[in-house]
Parts: sequence; structure tokens; C-alpha cells
Amino acid sequence: MNTEPRSTPWGRLRMAHGARASATVVLFFLPPALLLFTLFVALPMGEAAWYSFFNWSGYGPPTQWVGWRNFQLLFQTPAFRTALGNNLLIIVASLVVQLPLALAMAVLLSDKVRGTTTFRLIFFLPYILAEVAAGLIWRFVYDGDYGFLARIWGMFGATPPYVLAEPELAMYAILVVVIWKYFGFHMILYIAGLQQIDRNLNEAARMDGASDWQIFWRITLPLLAPTIRLSVFFAILGSIQLFDVIMPLTKGGPSDSTQTMVTFLYTYGVTRMQIGFGSAVGVVLFCICVVFAFGYKKTLMRND
Repeated sequence: MNTEPRSTPWGRLRMAHGARASATVVLFFLPPALLLFTLFVALPMGEAAWYSFFNWSGYGPPTQWVGWRNFQLLFQTPAFRTALGNNLLIIVASLVVQLPLALAMAVLLSDKVRGTTTFRLIFFLPYILAEVAAGLIWRFVYDGDYGFLARIWGMFGATPPYVLAEPELAMYAILVVVIWKYFGFHMILYIAGLQQIDRNLNEAARMDGASDWQIFWRITLPLLAPTIRLSVFFAILGSIQLFDVIMPLTKGGPSDSTQTMVTFLYTYGVTRMQIGFGSAVGVVLFCICVVFAFGYKKTLMRND
């Protein structure tokens, strides 16, 4: 423990030296980071906001100013409203199905006993798998002619459904893939949080006659609350930005029934060369993410 008074000359000298060292580190590392942030984040965002006020195909300089027309057209487009609804559906499925299952599995696998490491690896493997690869795998699984689902239906002599070709079923098939793909990430996050809880608290409660459910509800869950809030944040933000899994599965189809905001941006803004309209989608998506991130941080994570 340092008991040297700061008012002494030697103490002031050490404080000055520490301040100079900190300033040197900031001056050395901050400019490259600011340059990269400006080139690859700030400038593209500013350009997207500027292009959203033009009817522009991406060729030549933008000259046809349309003001807020792209935003008006955006909210009048049924496919975009479908995309918003699908993003909301993915959020609900993540919060209601994915996270509770991940928490339950984390409670089962958090103890350091034989075999738990293997099961953790098995459940975490889908998250390691690339999104495009996962989409291609599940596209084969859902294939109505040669896929795994077709074989199961064929065993019972029934005609297999073409799940990804049915507008009423395709989005629910994607929800299954999303839950399977990101389940392991949240499970590992919960396991890390559970292992930080002092086991003596559980033992003391058990000695006082508390049941396993009472221990979980009164001790484990409150102490795990910061981890749960972080998991919810990742789940919602990831659901809003979902793109890579959907493209190899349905590309937003059939009939725009599986569009999300990001796939809608790609389909209508990039592939159709409507850069101004796509920039408007990007601005709306950016605003939603920023409002959610800062609002969530200020309300639910302000003490974490």
C-alpha cells in the first residue's frame, strides 16, 4: 500500500510522470483509432444519410434531390412493414424460447463434473459455424425432395412439405434455425455468470432448508441478473441485424415473407441499384439500433 503523501515533492513528481505517461499512450494510440473510425464508420454513415435524400442508382454523382420521399415510400412499402414484423417476431422468439432454454441448459451444465465439457462443446458448435454454412445446411434439411425432413415424412408415407416455399411456414422455419444457431452463445454466457456466483450461498441456503427451486429463484437468478440483461441486449440487437442466416435459406422470399430490415435493404437497395432508397433503409435501421442501445443502457444497464 502506497502511504506516500501526494503533497510531497516526490509524490507530485510521480503524479506528473504518470500523467505524462498516460498522455503519451493516448497520443500514440488514439489518432489511428480515430482515423479508422472516421474512414470506415463515421464517413459511410454520413454518406448514407446524405444519399437517402436522392433518387440515385449509384452511377455518377447524385443529382436528383427528392427530400423525404424515400422515407415516405419506405413506410408505404408492404415488404418493409413485413420486414419490421419479422424482426419483431425474431426478437420475441429469442426472448421467449431461446434465452430461457439457454438458461436452463446452463444451469444443468454449469457444474464442473465429468461430461459437461463435451455437452457444452456440442451446444456451442452451431454458434462457431459460419452463418452462410448454417443456412446452407438447413436449406438441405428443409428440402422437400432430398432433405432430411423429406426422408422423415417419407418414412410415414406422407408427402413432404416444401417448408421454405410456403409463405406461411418459411418464417417459422427460419426461427428454428436462429434459435439453434445462437442458443449456444447465450448458454456459455450464462455458464460464465453462474460460475462467478459464490457456491457457499447455495450451500448455506440448502442448510436452512431451501429447495432447489427456491435457491434458483431467490439467489441464483438475482445474482445472474446482470448477465441476463447483457444476454437480452445481444439477442435483441442481433435479431434486428439478422441477415447472413436468411440469405442462403430464402433470400427474403417467398413473396417477401421472410424479409428482415437488413435483407430488405440488400434486396431493394443493393441488388436493384436503388442506392438512395437503400440508404434510407440504412438510416432507419441505424436509428433503431442507436435508440435501442442507448435507451437500454440508460434504463436497464445503468448500474452494470
